[in-house]
Amino acid sequence: MTLAMTWQEWVQHDAVALAERVRRGDVTSAELAAQAAAGVAKINPAVHAVVEVFDDVVADPLKDGLNLDGPFAGVPFFMKDLGPTMKGRLQEMGSLMMRGNRASADTFLTSKMRQAGLNLMGRTTTPEFGVCSSAENPAVYVTRNPWNPAYTSYGSSAGTAVALAAGVLPLSHATDGGGSIRIPAGTNGNIGLKPSRGVFSIAPAASDLTGLVSTQGCQSRTVRDTAAFVDHCRGGAPGEFMPYWMPSEPYSRLIERDPGRLRIALSHEWGDFRAAPHFVAELERVGRFLEGLGHEVEWALPEVDFRAAFEAQTTCYISNFAQTISNLLTPRGLVRPLPDLVEPINIKIWEAGLKTSYADRARMQAVFNNTSRSFGRFFEDWDIILTPITALPTPKIGTVEYLTTSDNSSVLDWFHHLWCNFAYTPLTNLCGMPGISMPMAWQDNGLPLGIQAQACQANDGLLLQLAAQVERALGGQWHADRVPQVHVSH
Repeated sequence: MTLAMTWQEWVQHDAVALAERVRRGDVTSAELAAQAAAGVAKINPAVHAVVEVFDDVVADPLKDGLNLDGPFAGVPFFMKDLGPTMKGRLQEMGSLMMRGNRASADTFLTSKMRQAGLNLMGRTTTPEFGVCSSAENPAVYVTRNPWNPAYTSYGSSAGTAVALAAGVLPLSHATDGGGSIRIPAGTNGNIGLKPSRGVFSIAPAASDLTGLVSTQGCQSRTVRDTAAFVDHCRGGAPGEFMPYWMPSEPYSRLIERDPGRLRIALSHEWGDFRAAPHFVAELERVGRFLEGLGHEVEWALPEVDFRAAFEAQTTCYISNFAQTISNLLTPRGLVRPLPDLVEPINIKIWEAGLKTSYADRARMQAVFNNTSRSFGRFFEDWDIILTPITALPTPKIGTVEYLTTSDNSSVLDWFHHLWCNFAYTPLTNLCGMPGISMPMAWQDNGLPLGIQAQACQANDGLLLQLAAQVERALGGQWHADRVPQVHVSH
């Protein structure tokens, strides 16, 4: 098959650039889809990032209602196999129990994506129900890190992160309930923005208010792609439980200007959790880099009861996921998850969640409120908190303590293992704040290390402004000359 571009040319384009080439008539949306499909065939045997490519959409991008006049003009786009649904398409959520599950309708956000000109042409991998930190169950699939396939890609937006890092496409869907956009973006070297509450709708089945911690978004390789995605896909559906706010100007225009002098707090000691020494050194190095851009950088930390916050977050996850699983059991005529179809920790989460009382949820909500107020007070004096994206080095494939295939007898102990590594992302979800992972650092094992910036609610634009300033200072080269081991250009 003759492709529209060489792979070296292909990976030089972000989504905005590809859309511009379509509008100029240099290339068609069908040619872009064919190239992305060829990229999947090239890298998937080594890393298993993509569950399915929609061959009928590759052949005819207009088949499912794509608006070619939208700003993305038919740019290839994959959907994480969790969250928004696509009419007539499978959504199997990384689970044997959900094999063959087919959606009856597009969700509101799916329609927004199609209207924006994104060609939804496939599904990317995720852990079962998005619960754990790695899409890694040999009975379903094992998604590997393209920088070194011996290591995990993290999750839960695993396949999206890998497909981008391996050069298959420049922009893809992701979701974040505690770091699931930012953590895999961090260890795969992508840009991952978790937006504030009230940006992306999850209608009609739920809302940002009823879901509390989970939100929709994307990963990208350039800041302007993320800005454009947010600009054109944000907004609430009719009947939302809360206001869906709009910024005073589009982010695509805002990021053309540097932010003013920012007060940036460095932090890695969050309650009981600490980052590895190398990660602290990388954080300090990035802090000095930002000082060189004119910002004020110091060590500082909000006055938060971190232990209470993580206990409340654990209660939220256990009760939310238990309800999710219960909602999936009933249509299948099941009264409980079957051990041969659902992973062990997810069964334990379901069992524990059934015991969660209204009083437990009320105490959780009170901690959520107190934690959010503490961060709010902190952001009256500081513009941004900067942390590593994780506390510990990325583990190798098969490190079961982070997996829902674990045989850990205690759900609470299992979650504690997660927090020891993923301490810095969940409270952003708890508070409804924005956070962004920027590929600014490196681990000792040779994998990327994301540096996370967090800001107060509705300051998503400030995070994108800062990321764009950094991107310009790096000459657009987040990784310098480094390329993953598994990459379409090889």
